[in-house]
Order: sequence, then C-alpha cells, then structure tokens
Amino acid sequence: MSISIISLIWLTLWINMAQLQQGGPDEKEKTTALKDLLSRIDLDELMKKDEPPLEFPDTLEGFEYAFNEKGQLRHIATGEPFIFNAREDLHRWNQKRYEALGEIITKYVYELLEKDCNLKKVSLPVDATESEPKNFIFMSEDAMTNPDKLMILIHGSGVVRAGQWARRLIINEDLDSGTQIPYIKRAMDEGYGVIVLNPNENYIEVEKTKSQVHLSSDGSDEPAEKRERKDKTFKEAKKRRDFYEKYRNPQKEKEMVPLYIRDNGSPEEHLIYVWDHFITHSAAENTFFVAHSYGGLAFVELMIQREADVKNKVTAVALTDSVHNVWHQEAGKTIREWMRENCCNWVSSSEPLDTSVESMLPDCPRVSAERPAPGVMQKCYFRFLVLSKLSFNLSHDLTTASWVQLPQSFMIL
Repeated sequence: MSISIISLIWLTLWINMAQLQQGGPDEKEKTTALKDLLSRIDLDELMKKDEPPLEFPDTLEGFEYAFNEKGQLRHIATGEPFIFNAREDLHRWNQKRYEALGEIITKYVYELLEKDCNLKKVSLPVDATESEPKNFIFMSEDAMTNPDKLMILIHGSGVVRAGQWARRLIINEDLDSGTQIPYIKRAMDEGYGVIVLNPNENYIEVEKTKSQVHLSSDGSDEPAEKRERKDKTFKEAKKRRDFYEKYRNPQKEKEMVPLYIRDNGSPEEHLIYVWDHFITHSAAENTFFVAHSYGGLAFVELMIQREADVKNKVTAVALTDSVHNVWHQEAGKTIREWMRENCCNWVSSSEPLDTSVESMLPDCPRVSAERPAPGVMQKCYFRFLVLSKLSFNLSHDLTTASWVQLPQSFMIL
C-alpha cells in the first residue's frame, strides 16, 4: 500500500468523522465506532511495509556515483546525473538519501582541499583536549608567513562545510560551480596565502540518554497556574507532534543532542576565534575576505567586535548575496563608512554583471552578480581585490582617496 493511498484513506475517514460529529445521536454512535476503527489501524506496520530502511552507503561507490573528469557527479553505470526521486512517493526517504550523499561529498571535498589544493587541516580550538569536540580549518603552507597577501574564504549558512559554496551545485552542476576550489587555486597561483573557514561546524551530535529528558519549564517566578497552563500546552503539543510523527516517521530514529565546540559554537564565534588565533598573527600586509551569504553577516560581527584590528589588517572584502544588516547588527557609523570604502557586495539581479544596484542600507556598494559562470565571478572578485590593493597602496598617505566607484571601472580592465 503506497503512502498516497494511506493518506487518501485517512483523509476520507477524517472527513466522514467530521461530518458525523455534526449530526444527532445516531451519527455520534457511528463516530464512536469510526474512532474505534481508527484506533485499530497500526500506522507503524502500514508505513514500514512501504518505506525502506533509512540505511545508506557511506561511499560514493556504494551509491554507484562518481565525479567524472569534468567534476560532474554521474551514475557509474548509466552516466546519468543524480536523481533525487529514486523512489516514487517516498519523499522523506529520498531526502534522507540525498543528505547521506551530501555527507559523503563533504568528506570528498575535504580530501580535495588537502590532496588537490595542498592545504593543511588545523584543529580548533588550538588547545583542545583529546576528548572534547573539535572543529577545523584549512590553510595553505604560507598562510601565516606570506608577507604580501592573505585571502580568507567564508561560505554561507546551512549544510555546507569548508571548501563548499553550495551542496546543490556540487551535486547537480559540478565541483567548480559548488566548491571554493577554483578560488583557492587561483589565489595560490597569484601569490596569496589562503585560509578556508568552516563556520557551520559548531557541534557534534551524541545520542540522547535517558537522563537527558525534557524538563518542564521552571519559571519559579511565575504563578503556579501559569506554569501548569504552559506545561499542559507543551504536553498537548507534544501529543499532537508524536501522533503526526507516528504517521510521518514510523522508523524511529535515534534522538540526538548537540555537544557544542568550545569557542566555535556559531559562525560568528568561529570567525572571531580564527581571527584572534590566526589571521591577526599572519605576516601579510594585505588581508582580503571573500564571504558568501551569512559569511557577510559574520564578517560585520567581526568588525563590530574587533573594529580597530580589522581596519588595520583588512584591505578589502568581496561579498556575495550577503545577508548582513548594519542596522540590525548595530554597526556604528565608523564601521559603515569603512564598509563603503572597502567592501563590495555582488547580489542576485536581472541587471548586467557589475552594474550598480541600489540599496536602502548605508553600507557597501552593491553590484549585480547576474547569473554568470563561476569563472566570470572569480574574475570579478579578483579584479576587485587587485584594484583594492592598488588603491590602498596608492592612497596610503592620502586620507581623501577612495575607491567607492571602482566597481564601475571593472569593465575596462
């Protein structure tokens, strides 16, 4: 019996029961009988017969996929791209399969960073004990010693990890589109030291034990009646959720709890930690950031927390679809002024590439990212960073110099 048929049966039964409840005594007796019938239906058994076990391979070969010479994910036997709907009417199973594949790809990209880009993996915190949870970043050999320039790469929020821009693009397009590898290689070719951040690796998950049960809200300062009402509301909500989960999620998965990584419990914490322990101690005269989406917000938070140091160390910041907000983050006037002179945000737009885009926020210039090929965007970012460095060097002693209008001159280079 498929999930669609089960859903239809349940919908029909609930509609009939709702109609019967509006009638007289006879209808109410029928309603009672219908409820009794519903109580006898074992959803677990119905659903388990339909949904395969949530057990998936732990290698690309196990999934029967591999990356070809163009960096595209293809089925080993057929050469076809990845198919999300491997099982019809089993969206949850398909999603879990997709997530399992994504975890394998994350490890695959880590391997590429070390083997293909020659980056070294550095554990965080730097003084972590053997038993505590850890994060890590990737660095080029000269990241701390390069006297000229250093590039920092920060991805956005979600499931992506170090070395990735977008998992969806890696799976559906290719490695060049979805990873930071082209940026890393070009940066190293042009003499940059490189640090690749890992801001979403904030905790590890451990299986929930019996002692880790939900505690009802204490609220010792609240009236007893209010606490009872809150507890009752919670229990009712949990009962509804458990009933829904019994239908939607018959395969009981292990309950997990997060164990946060010290000083790396959020993207903002992670960036500040890497700044304090690595970036600020690097030898580079010019430090550049490329930050996507939430990475831009994390950078603004870094500026708020370390304003003087950032101004002294950072030459330019290239943002892509940054979600920062100088008002909500309460960035001061001096920060906003610095961003106008040292940052540029490429945003999704129907305008041609590099065209100025209006903004209601008084921070950095925004220009159109259009939807160009990744190689084109690389060229824009690096052109921006090179111009920024040139402007910085030329105007080092000229307080009135500014390159706010540089984006408009990109096209002539």
